[in-house]
Amino acid sequence: MKDYLELGQIVNVKGLKGEIKVNSFTENNTKFEKIKKIFLKRGDKISEHEIERVGYSGNQVILKLKNVDTIEEAEKLRNSYLLVERSSLEKLPEETYYIVDLIGLDVVTEQGEHIGKLDDIFNTGSNDVYVVKEDSGKERLLPGIGKVIKKIDIESGNIIVNLIEGL
Repeated sequence: MKDYLELGQIVNVKGLKGEIKVNSFTENNTKFEKIKKIFLKRGDKISEHEIERVGYSGNQVILKLKNVDTIEEAEKLRNSYLLVERSSLEKLPEETYYIVDLIGLDVVTEQGEHIGKLDDIFNTGSNDVYVVKEDSGKERLLPGIGKVIKKIDIESGNIIVNLIEGL
């Protein structure tokens, strides 16, 4: 598992006093309120920053970082990714996972047939959809429902699925 998780990307500045607009990658933007320290990744460079203030504008998070006090300083951070140490986040409820921990896991049927590797997960509103890339390169979409996703075992690197009729 990775030590850092991506929380979002800086897409713009707000105002003249160094605030930044962030497109959040999290389901719940209020997580930013509990984080005191973030890391900004731009290319190969990573810098540590302290969060002074958190606000919201529509579905974007507005952050004021300590020692970023002008629009010019904030502009230099545009397109950076926000990282957080995994250890600083709350423990997830049982059977809840970070997507980054699932990507690349082998997807196997209950009978042991290898389907492919998990390539992505996206949400449709009613449920998640698991994008499985088969060895041939073809993608297969599986609904993230209990009838299909039977077991996720990060330790063994497998997602056990039941291919119901139509999949």
